[in-house]
Amino acid sequence: MSDEDLLRAIRRVLEGSPWLGEGHRKAWARLRVEGIRTRKERVLRLMREAGLLAPVRQGRPRGPESHEGTIIPERANVMWGTDTTTYLTRQEGTATVFVLVDHASCKAMGIHVAKRGTRFEALEPLRQGVREEFGSYEEGVAQGLSVRHDHGSAFVSEVYQDELRFLGIESSPAFVRMPEGNGCAERFIRTLKEQLLWIRSFDTVEELRQACHEFLERYNREWIIGRHGYLTPSEAHKRLKGCGEEAA
Repeated sequence: MSDEDLLRAIRRVLEGSPWLGEGHRKAWARLRVEGIRTRKERVLRLMREAGLLAPVRQGRPRGPESHEGTIIPERANVMWGTDTTTYLTRQEGTATVFVLVDHASCKAMGIHVAKRGTRFEALEPLRQGVREEFGSYEEGVAQGLSVRHDHGSAFVSEVYQDELRFLGIESSPAFVRMPEGNGCAERFIRTLKEQLLWIRSFDTVEELRQACHEFLERYNREWIIGRHGYLTPSEAHKRLKGCGEEAA
């Protein structure tokens, strides 16, 4: 295939993708789905020459005191991460968005939007995830699971911590001033901002809530993850749950 034909194919998959700002790796993966096989380096070159690459933020140097090791387990439902962000609605002011993500598969386990980001509202994504993955919401139902969170007042509150203990979940606070320790939830929030919150406006908290739940379903069904061989989060989660069942 000539460079001109391949570039046309690249433009087609980028325009056909439901997501904004996808880079050369995901373009390469989508080409393979269409039966077009080429090297990632060639896709990168053509996209660079055509000005199709997304802007890349330059990271700051990190010393030896930064987070080291890994926060990604080998199986699903071993560690979930939770975090919050805020959004300014046009009619009702600031709303808080709570998210919950599986560290292994990157699947979004729950999302919730509230006018006030209280400790009670912070529990809603957890309840969504536990009911979906464990089939009920009762004492000790989620034994073996831990939840990574920062030191926000909602997550370190007695209400939140008591709920974790009731479910059999281990509390796993991140290191202070080291957000990379909660990087899986942080990464999902970045995607949520880039693909929804920064490109659309919402009048009310309820309108925002509905849009976030629609985004969660679409993300789990259609977003593709490079480290999982470009599977969707739902596909990766199913595979990584199966690994745990085989080991058991």
